[in-house]
Amino acid sequence: GLSYTWIFNNNTLYVQEDSRRFVSQETGNLYIAKVEPSDVGSYTCVVTNSEAEQSVWGPPTPLTLRSDGVMGEYEPKIEVRFPETTYAAKGSSVRLECFALGK
Repeated sequence: GLSYTWIFNNNTLYVQEDSRRFVSQETGNLYIAKVEPSDVGSYTCVVTNSEAEQSVWGPPTPLTLRSDGVMGEYEPKIEVRFPETTYAAKGSSVRLECFALGK
């Protein structure tokens, strides 16, 4: 099975100790409630396949605060969308992407 971890400013984000943040182990989505200045930084999604004993790191995604307090066209969110099942032949490469939407 796959598991998802988020890295925040080069440190593992331990969301189980934080009631404002949550990582869905079903989708990999990172949810942050009531963004604060301390949330500003770089987020990187890490997907681990325990059976293959391999991890893949996504590109870093910066989170910044808007100074005007106005939301953009889309509500910001970092998300991962994977098919329900991913098949791969032994020795082949699989790409799982994490990306951010919003402003």
